[in-house]
Amino acid sequence: MAGPLDGFRVLDFSRLAPGPYGGMLLADMGADVIRVDRAPLGADIPAFGDTLGRGKRSVGLDLKNSAGVEVALRIIETCDVVLEGFRPGVMERLGLGPDVVLERNPRIVYGRLTGWGQEGPLSQEAGHDINYIAVSGVLHALGRRGERPLPPINLIGDFAGGGMLCAFGITLALLERERSGKGQVVDAAMVDGAMNLLTFLASAFQASMWGPRGTNLIDTGAHFYEVYETSDGGFMSVGAIEPQFYAEFLDGIGMTDDADFQKQHDQSKWPELQGRVADIFKTKTREEWTKVFTGRDACTYPVLSPQEAVTHPFNVERATHIKGAYDVMQPAPAPRLSRTPGTVDAGPPQPGQHTRDVLREAGYDDDQIAKLAADEAVGLYEGS
Repeated sequence: MAGPLDGFRVLDFSRLAPGPYGGMLLADMGADVIRVDRAPLGADIPAFGDTLGRGKRSVGLDLKNSAGVEVALRIIETCDVVLEGFRPGVMERLGLGPDVVLERNPRIVYGRLTGWGQEGPLSQEAGHDINYIAVSGVLHALGRRGERPLPPINLIGDFAGGGMLCAFGITLALLERERSGKGQVVDAAMVDGAMNLLTFLASAFQASMWGPRGTNLIDTGAHFYEVYETSDGGFMSVGAIEPQFYAEFLDGIGMTDDADFQKQHDQSKWPELQGRVADIFKTKTREEWTKVFTGRDACTYPVLSPQEAVTHPFNVERATHIKGAYDVMQPAPAPRLSRTPGTVDAGPPQPGQHTRDVLREAGYDDDQIAKLAADEAVGLYEGS
């Protein structure tokens, strides 16, 4: 069954993880995502390590060659979306900036994914996820009481605030194009996206209703919203906020009749109660605690490793993972649509694997393709 983005074509110039992730989201939902790889082509890439490339095609282009740039523009004429993740000005210097592209194809949606955005005093400076979430204010809020901020790997800036919101912006622009018939530029900055993810707490920060890092309800300040170590070195997650869930949690750890635990929201007692709960969890293994809380609405579940998550009964039954190229288990497309769900129809491509096909679709014949390859404007995969 065709996905919801079936029929849309994307030319993806991005190379670092956030852009390819955004392209993967579009490909999972049925878009024909064509990844631009550098020509001349290098060695084959290990497909088992390129899960973000799943379901895409690859065209090899030398963008420092004017003929290669012209090929890119010819392909763009057949596309709905351009996606790029370079510093502002790079695509313009290549002759592939939005003004040129929109002149060739006024219906194009031009997605630009950067850390700092297209304009502003930091737009030309280097950065990584940790820097973007730092300047956004997000990093300051993450971590435990009395400790330095803790970066949550690169999920917030690169992937959620970056690639995911860029794909969302592209989809919105495609939807608007159905009314106006016109394309537009999507300026997706990871610092903007990270800030946006913090919207839930914005009013609390402004009203000084949020305390120092690690002292609040949902940032490990409370004894009922925390991660605890078990006797075998495993961990259990506890999120028993609502009173009915908290009551089940107390019953599970045997503290229903303890007067101190009845004062759930007395913040002055939270540090002491955290220590007591920590001692309780160290009396059993993770598996034993999992059995204690199975069937209870206590919001208490084991902390699984990524490898364990693949085989957990819940995830197996829900089919949260799929088997991709080289039998690599990886997360399935999300979210789930009832009538036009996302699918993964192919593994990641080798660089230039689909150059011939893409150029033919753009109107080039085999003789022209052979000349472009001889002039090193395009790269042809030997296996194609």
